[in-house]
Amino acid sequence: MTDIRNDDLNARSTSNGDGQREPSEAKEAKEPRGEPRSQVKIVIPADHSMVSLLGSGDELLHVIERDFDADIHVRGNEITATGSPAETALVTALFDELVELLRKGTDLTPDAVERTAAMLRAERGVRPADVLTVGILSARGRTIRPKTLNQKRYADAIDSHTIVFAIGPAGTGKTYLAMAKAVKALQAKEVNRIILTRPAVEAGERLGFLPGTLYEKIDPYLRPLYDALHDMLDPDSIPRLMTAGTIEIAPLAYMRGRTLNDSFIILDEAQNTSAEQMKMFLTRLGFGSRVVVTGDITQVDLPAGQVSGLRVVQGILDGIEDIHFARLTSHDVVRHRLVGKIVDAYERHDAHERQTQQLDRGNRPARRRS
Repeated sequence: MTDIRNDDLNARSTSNGDGQREPSEAKEAKEPRGEPRSQVKIVIPADHSMVSLLGSGDELLHVIERDFDADIHVRGNEITATGSPAETALVTALFDELVELLRKGTDLTPDAVERTAAMLRAERGVRPADVLTVGILSARGRTIRPKTLNQKRYADAIDSHTIVFAIGPAGTGKTYLAMAKAVKALQAKEVNRIILTRPAVEAGERLGFLPGTLYEKIDPYLRPLYDALHDMLDPDSIPRLMTAGTIEIAPLAYMRGRTLNDSFIILDEAQNTSAEQMKMFLTRLGFGSRVVVTGDITQVDLPAGQVSGLRVVQGILDGIEDIHFARLTSHDVVRHRLVGKIVDAYERHDAHERQTQQLDRGNRPARRRS
């Protein structure tokens, strides 16, 4: 697909009036003079639409130009990239992956392009096209897929382990992917029911004064689980499945004293469990069941001084056969791009606070003995 030349270029291309895209002054300023440069020519197969590849109004091409420090020109089905050897090699690999995604029937979006580029830069030995084309569940006219390598590893772990813990920041798809796996297992008759549970802990708010029955009071805590179900199942079928007990959504306290067989069980917001509650939940596991526990240990809403069961369980169960800990990071956030940056900013702030506290403790004068 590609014809690559790594010749040094002594002069940058200029406008020649034939409609070819020209390099911007901003990119020229980024590159030190005298740095070795190469030029790569990429020929897109004729059976692929350039609009599908580059986007309407070159939307996807603009994303690529923003993410790579290279001058990119398009003429017909030929793309030329000029820049450092490392950058032109990445641009070549990116277009190879994008063409493969199109070949496998994936519609390209700015998000997909950015994630493909990020995976290539990470150099983890896995083709982005092999990650982004994995289908977990086809539901309501769309296919739910992992969007990062860690998400794919998490989804694969659910298939190969009885208990999986997914620990990571908000927006990394922990609960959503688990729900998709649960619905798929139910449809394939691998389990007889889905049980979804969360601890009813207020996130800094007091809702107990609200009127209504106990169920109406706890419903706000469980609403995110309903929302995910509505994305994956016909909304009209959900009340019927819940009435039949095929799908059960309940607060964690309702799990005590039960043995759950032939079930796909998801404990969401597990950072808000106590150590005792976590032990109680895990020992509900029955024959033919699978468990996924999700949580974000940076957003604990427990009363001050109470230790999160999700923090404790890592040291207790890590290394036990058939139990897997999937750890997701800000790079796996699939919400607005600012969410990942917000997560990183808070992590830097927390690290600085910890360092400051350690220095303060080290600088305190020793207490004198009387």
